[in-house]
Amino acid sequence: MNILNSFKSGKAVLEYLDGDFDVIEPGAYVECAVTGKKIPLEALKYWSVDRQEAYADAATANEAIIKAMQEDGKW
Repeated sequence: MNILNSFKSGKAVLEYLDGDFDVIEPGAYVECAVTGKKIPLEALKYWSVDRQEAYADAATANEAIIKAMQEDGKW
């Protein structure tokens, strides 16, 4: 992540990678895919590379993974 790209206010667009992310469109935050909560880029720790979505915290990420597995018939 290039921190200089995040100085624009508003919602950022990211590409989520394994252990990192690229800023596609600069912004100050992304939204949690489950809760809609705004997550400042500097606080972003949880996301899905496969689903390309961010999560507010570990519990929310776990909830999303379980739901995805149920939908895919893997649970």
